[in-house]
Amino acid sequence: MAQKAKTETNENGVRVEVVNIVVSTSLEHDIPLEKMAATLSNTEYNPEQFPGLVIRIKDPKTSALIFSSGKVVCTGARSMDKVDESLKKIIESLEKIGIKIKIKPKIIVQNIVASGSIGMDLNLNTLAMKLDNTEYEPEQFPGLVYKLMEAKATFLLFSNGKVVCTGTKSEEQAHAALDKLVVILKNVK
Repeated sequence: MAQKAKTETNENGVRVEVVNIVVSTSLEHDIPLEKMAATLSNTEYNPEQFPGLVIRIKDPKTSALIFSSGKVVCTGARSMDKVDESLKKIIESLEKIGIKIKIKPKIIVQNIVASGSIGMDLNLNTLAMKLDNTEYEPEQFPGLVYKLMEAKATFLLFSNGKVVCTGTKSEEQAHAALDKLVVILKNVK
């Protein structure tokens, strides 16, 4: 079953949902990647091209890179609960090949991607001229890239009011960054 993202609308009329959480952790155990690749069907391992093994999890729909050192990078989850479920399934997969992980992995959020709508049309040409830290090449891509330094967030803005926010490390930071963005956009004349 596909995971449903939780859509929230705030008091500014901004509708947003988390679409991807990227986390890293360490299982604090060496991992025999060749044995994993040979035993488990949902893996890809080509050490000549990349030193990590890719494992794909169906439910929740996530992917992870696993390195022989025990480091793991997991992507695709839409909530921290789904991150926990994914890591649990990775640990269960390791148990199938005789690796017992005795610790509860400490999860570090690297990035959260949220998308939604800010409920207003945007003139991207005007924004590109009046805002600092923008990139806008409409011949190349229809969105404007805007870096909001004080929120440590980067936005993709589209003329229809759709927005993608990346660079934050929690849902709260993503919502706060979007709130700051709306205030800035309303002040651009």
